[in-house]
Amino acid sequence: MTDDGLPPPPDTILEAALYAGDLDAAEAFYGGVLGLERIVRVGNRHVFYRVGAGVLLIFNPDETALPPGNPDLPVPPHGARGPGHFCLGVAGDALGPWRARLQAAGVAIEADFRWPNGARSIYFRDPAGNSLEMAEPRLWEG
Repeated sequence: MTDDGLPPPPDTILEAALYAGDLDAAEAFYGGVLGLERIVRVGNRHVFYRVGAGVLLIFNPDETALPPGNPDLPVPPHGARGPGHFCLGVAGDALGPWRARLQAAGVAIEADFRWPNGARSIYFRDPAGNSLEMAEPRLWEG
């Protein structure tokens, strides 16, 4: 407990979600182009990937809007429409090779720049139109 009697704030992001109607295209991109380790795919509902200590959840929004079908896993219906955003931490010296790999795979780079603190970011899109970023982790250092 904190001094004011409240529980301490969360200290990590365990999982984050993006939404894609075409899970085959998402799987080819996240597993193939980005090389992320697939944890599980459940039909046309979702595919999950390991990203360091966290997990990236890719859901089909049409499927997650449905009520839960398994009483042992009563996850409430949820979802989003339209492009989301997700940023992957990448060492600065790996951003150039990543840019080249993405371009070789036909992925357009929308932006490549340095923030005021000197950290570099590159922006691109997944097949569902989600905005993805690869950035040096020092972007958010105090």
